[in-house]
Amino acid sequence: MARLVGIFELPAQVAAAVKQLRDRGYTDIETYAPAPFPEVDDAVHPKPSKVRLMTLIGGLTGVITGYAMTIWMANNWQIMIGGKPFSSIPPYTIIAFELTILFGGILTVLGLFIFGGLAKFKIDPAYDARFSAEDFGVVVRCRDQDVAEIDALLRDNDATEVNLVES
Repeated sequence: MARLVGIFELPAQVAAAVKQLRDRGYTDIETYAPAPFPEVDDAVHPKPSKVRLMTLIGGLTGVITGYAMTIWMANNWQIMIGGKPFSSIPPYTIIAFELTILFGGILTVLGLFIFGGLAKFKIDPAYDARFSAEDFGVVVRCRDQDVAEIDALLRDNDATEVNLVES
């Protein structure tokens, strides 16, 4: 499998190129940018991230754990205070809220490592130092017979440079 790197000057050019590549069926696309740009992100990832599902699961686990733990402890070690019920929900809401935030945060960080690809330990050979300064990059993995087609597509979208990189 070949990898082509297109270097662009504007984020609108990157977004247009990525949309055309996705319309033609190419899904293994990675972009590099000096700063976050919403149009580039929307072109590359049209679906929402799975990280937010991890946050929801963590939050729900936290609220359930908070209420279950406090109710279980109150009923297991019963202390009668002024005739009040052993399990009173309003004071336990604070603990449930805190555990919601804690578990939601922990699972969000875990989701970023799992789904967000934060655990990359070596630099991609397609990366160029210009992508951190002022230029934008689009890396497309394709079959060897499609290299000419993708090269033409990237150049049609005003790529200043198109290079073939080893996988």
